[in-house]
Amino acid sequence: MSATAAPTSEETMSLRSWIAVLGAVLGAFMAILDIQITNASIREITGGLGATLDEASWISTSYLVAEIVIIPISGWLTRLLSLRVYLLWTSGLFLFFSVCCGLSWNLESMIVFRALQGLTGGALIPLAFQVILSLPVSKRAVGMTLFGLTATFAPAIGPAVGGYLTQMFHWSVVFYMNLLPGAFLIFAVLYGIDRRPKNMALLRQIDVWGIFSMAVGLSALTIFLEEGERQDWFSSRMIIALAVCAAVFIIAFLIIELRGKNPFIDLRLLLQKNFGFGCLVNFVVGLALYGALYLLPMYLSTIQRYNSVDIGKTMMWAGFPQLLVLPFVPRLLARFDGRWVAFIGINVFALSCLMNSHLTPFVGYEQLMWSQFVRALGQPLLMIPLSTITTGLIRPEQAGSASGLFNMLRNLGGSVGIALLGTMLSVREKFHSAKLVEGVNLFRPETRERLALMRSAFVQKGYDSVTAGKMAVGALDQTVRQQAHVMSFNDCFFFVCLALVAASLLILLCDPVRGGGSGEAH
Repeated sequence: MSATAAPTSEETMSLRSWIAVLGAVLGAFMAILDIQITNASIREITGGLGATLDEASWISTSYLVAEIVIIPISGWLTRLLSLRVYLLWTSGLFLFFSVCCGLSWNLESMIVFRALQGLTGGALIPLAFQVILSLPVSKRAVGMTLFGLTATFAPAIGPAVGGYLTQMFHWSVVFYMNLLPGAFLIFAVLYGIDRRPKNMALLRQIDVWGIFSMAVGLSALTIFLEEGERQDWFSSRMIIALAVCAAVFIIAFLIIELRGKNPFIDLRLLLQKNFGFGCLVNFVVGLALYGALYLLPMYLSTIQRYNSVDIGKTMMWAGFPQLLVLPFVPRLLARFDGRWVAFIGINVFALSCLMNSHLTPFVGYEQLMWSQFVRALGQPLLMIPLSTITTGLIRPEQAGSASGLFNMLRNLGGSVGIALLGTMLSVREKFHSAKLVEGVNLFRPETRERLALMRSAFVQKGYDSVTAGKMAVGALDQTVRQQAHVMSFNDCFFFVCLALVAASLLILLCDPVRGGGSGEAH
């Protein structure tokens, strides 16, 4: 694949070039899959490592922190080492640390290895995006289609894959499964990407303070978002310290990058209309994508009492139908304005969340299957044209920064979404519980009648009248709490729906784009 700043004619690509693209996309797929894949197996992992569920939250948090830090730096490291060398090193180390995760002997070792896995795996996401940006304009829609598969399909099937492997084999297999696709990735890099000279002169201009302030600020922000709800937010000194640290270092990072002579990432790209609006939409999409993946499994676990395998089966309906839609997206983009394709896609995604905002304690697999199917139809129609619209005016030398910003903001949106929705669940549950309790009192005939029926049912089961009365009150209280919990899930899904609809308007403000710029060649 040759580097061309703005190719205007149809260009052919060799099998070697396509193997490089497939390998890079597979690497990004593994990295995104590994964000969600441990969630369905967390009980088995904590049991094997002798940890509590609260302590085990750091297994995911450490990966997310490392991933979100490395993504913006990847563009600079690519310019320093060359795409081939950096991709080879990060791929090999990702596989090595995946094996180390499977061999972890306690919680501390798992957290360290997960952080190192995220530090190497996180780089695979923007590097795949860079490879796609180096495609000729005529082939970029196909590349974006493949990348879209990683962004939406991998998170959807992660819980199902993790739950199945854990139930059938052992939780360590969740990490070992990276070895086979990882081997193909290394082969694809060696075979498909040309050698390029390193640019070690960049070390003399290294933006030390920019990288340091970004790493500290984003790390503090991610931990703040991931642990805030568990620590009861600002009632915890640790959370207050993290919030202050994140604010100070992120502000310092912005000042350094905007005023420095040699910034490692070009934040001014966000002033371009298409790129700025596209990144903002991508942030909201991350909130919705990972927010839905947080809400639905929690509903199935707490309300329906599903196990990890049953949750995975339900979530898969947001994954596999995407494979039916993806082949048609490049053809749609060739015939129609990508802005309208993305607009339709994001609103179909919003419709699926609206369908989920009418949950009851009796909604299970059969009912949720349809909303998941609708979500699977909308996500590819959104992500692929959104990527094309956002990067369509990016120049070759800007590809590294553009890739880092675009992918970092989606992941950051996911962290913000999970934290926001987790807090919203708690707040709205208390609100609905208070409202329901107001209507449930012994002075109302409906309440007395309901308690009498429940007490009678317990008496028929052999309990004495006093015990049956206490059990009836307890059962009614449990019913109220459950209903309040379900109503809070409905509020959260409706909020996600509104966020997506609002973001859809930004898509229409973008300029029409047929193709994008190119990144580093191979």
